[in-house]
Amino acid sequence: MFSKAKESINPMNQVKKISDETLKKTYSTFSKLNGEHPFKTQVPEGRVEYQARYRKGGKVAFFNFDVAKEMGLIPKGHPEELNPDLEKEILQTFSLTIINEWDIENKIKIPQEDIYPHTYMATRYLQLQHPDKTGKTSGDGRTIWNGTVRNNGITWDVSSCGTGGTRLSPACNINKKFYQTGDPSISYGCGLSEVGEGLETLFFSEVLGKNGFKTERVLAIIEFDKGISINVRANPNLMRPSHFFSHLKQGNYTSLKQVADYYIQRQIDNKVWAQTTFKTDKEKYTYLAAQVARSFAETAAKFEDEYIFCWLDWDGDNILMDGGIIDYGSIRQFGLFHAEYRFDDVQRFSTTILEQRQKARYIVQCFAQIADFLSTKKKKSLSQFRKHSVIQLFDQHFLDCKHRNLLQKIGFKRAHQDYLLKEHLPLIIKFKKAFSYFERAKSKRGVYKVADGINRDAIFCMRDILRELPQIYLSRAELLSPKEFIEICKSSYAKRSDLKITPVRMKQINRYQTYYMALMDKVIATYGHNKSQFLLEITMRSSVINKYDRVTGDSISYIVEKVQKLRPKLKSEELYHLSQHFSDYQTLDPDQKKKNVEGHPRQKNIMQNLYSIVRECREGL
Repeated sequence: MFSKAKESINPMNQVKKISDETLKKTYSTFSKLNGEHPFKTQVPEGRVEYQARYRKGGKVAFFNFDVAKEMGLIPKGHPEELNPDLEKEILQTFSLTIINEWDIENKIKIPQEDIYPHTYMATRYLQLQHPDKTGKTSGDGRTIWNGTVRNNGITWDVSSCGTGGTRLSPACNINKKFYQTGDPSISYGCGLSEVGEGLETLFFSEVLGKNGFKTERVLAIIEFDKGISINVRANPNLMRPSHFFSHLKQGNYTSLKQVADYYIQRQIDNKVWAQTTFKTDKEKYTYLAAQVARSFAETAAKFEDEYIFCWLDWDGDNILMDGGIIDYGSIRQFGLFHAEYRFDDVQRFSTTILEQRQKARYIVQCFAQIADFLSTKKKKSLSQFRKHSVIQLFDQHFLDCKHRNLLQKIGFKRAHQDYLLKEHLPLIIKFKKAFSYFERAKSKRGVYKVADGINRDAIFCMRDILRELPQIYLSRAELLSPKEFIEICKSSYAKRSDLKITPVRMKQINRYQTYYMALMDKVIATYGHNKSQFLLEITMRSSVINKYDRVTGDSISYIVEKVQKLRPKLKSEELYHLSQHFSDYQTLDPDQKKKNVEGHPRQKNIMQNLYSIVRECREGL
């Protein structure tokens, strides 16, 4: 079978740093991604297993050398280019389609040599799209798990989206029938994915990953005719809250305990958790709930402050257990605080950015219930955990993260943030109120329809005022006039009627600047900084953190359209370098040095086009 994989890469791209004798050993780790996964045996009721067959006609459109090196799939010294042996290994490992129920019912004949020796699992988890709200029929509808690899003390999960329709898809259960993979009469239920989906996840996840968000990563994109693809994803732990919630809703103590123990052991093995030994089950499961509370408080706060729309809901489906982002089909980053945007999913509207906090809180409440259930073997009503200690932990940590995030956006270093949080929290709270007044101001136009939902426009761009204010204060020793202040932070969505300088607005402008400078003065006085030098430092840091042309969901969509048009001319390694260049350009860490990648072919001209797209869409959805 494997001899039939196409070798479409130019022989000139042979690996130069690794000898031919070691090539087989070099790529031997790929063989571990053969469908075997510890979850299959540790949680017997948590998956459906499928045989799989080799899928012909694929080519490697993209391979993430950075992630592959981190996972130990290729050596650190491997050149960032494909060679025939590497492409063959990627296709052998990931170019597959499951043999599903439709295939078996219709007795589809498949050559024995094309069938892989091990089965691959589709995991069960809760999904609100399903008529059954307990997770008995839902889970991975077009995804299988390839397995795990371990490198440098970290175990990675690998899954592939677009490998065929499973019995766990919404279409299969709503219509009470099995579907042939690729059935054109349905979309999601057909079991396929598209290159555009893979590229959108690639560009977005690389940007967000480099900006401190926990996220899945795209390892590879296998491209087929008509824009169809298999999108391979990797993360140190791909478990979601919904993997727990299905067993919780069903009251299945045994499977819930198996899922919890599996997840806890992975976190311990990967050295993610500080505490690794527990005296009792109660201590262990309460610790699990507390870790979820901290992670989701941090995530909800960061989503809110960075204007990330992630459709959080009661099923815990669109998020990882550590608050990491998965499934970029429902992810957006807004240029402004468009707090009333809702995605229209035909049958229902999504949550808003501000509602994500309550959804995250609800998920934490469910884990308080889980911890108690696993400790006592009695499932109590969820309402009994409204005031649980982990809920209080979530609420306090959420506020702490919000305060730190604001100080970070101003441009303060970590040490200065720690000092202000400890000694001047009331001042931070006062500034936050003035900041929020402008950030949350909405257009008088009201709610209106947009391409994929509804929205009400934000009218001020707070990144602009945070970026410009310190350099203005550096050049003159006086506050801005109300007119100047509004002129700097007004957005392109604001109409004249939205920008009237009322007495209330004048008071907020004065408060904003007064509290802003008070925070600066506290740090300057305590640390003995020269005021001009300190403002210059804040100016430099803030110019990076509050970058003028920051990527948005709309810009990602347009960038993917542009890249897809260029795809026939782009080698897979060029696409890799393009994604790395773009994510470096969008990195908002003021302490990180920028990489120089202009030597890569055609990168400069392509990047100039992408810059233009980002600038044009910088305030949008």
